[in-house]
Amino acid sequence: MATTCDDQVKTQWPELVGKLGDTAKETIEKENPSLRQVVIHLDGSATDEAYFEDRVRVWVNESNVVILVPKVG
Repeated sequence: MATTCDDQVKTQWPELVGKLGDTAKETIEKENPSLRQVVIHLDGSATDEAYFEDRVRVWVNESNVVILVPKVG
């Protein structure tokens, strides 16, 4: 089961590991419309270390398959 905040908004999507990145992005945006950004990142690409409560990074491999649990931050 995905982690939720006090107001029952999803903050993690473990069920999306193994799914296509584009599908994961659409699912996350639908299930938590308050997010400002849902960004797909290729594994190994450089990113900042900043934590944002309105952003989710979706880490994918070269086949566009989600490899890590997408979560707020």
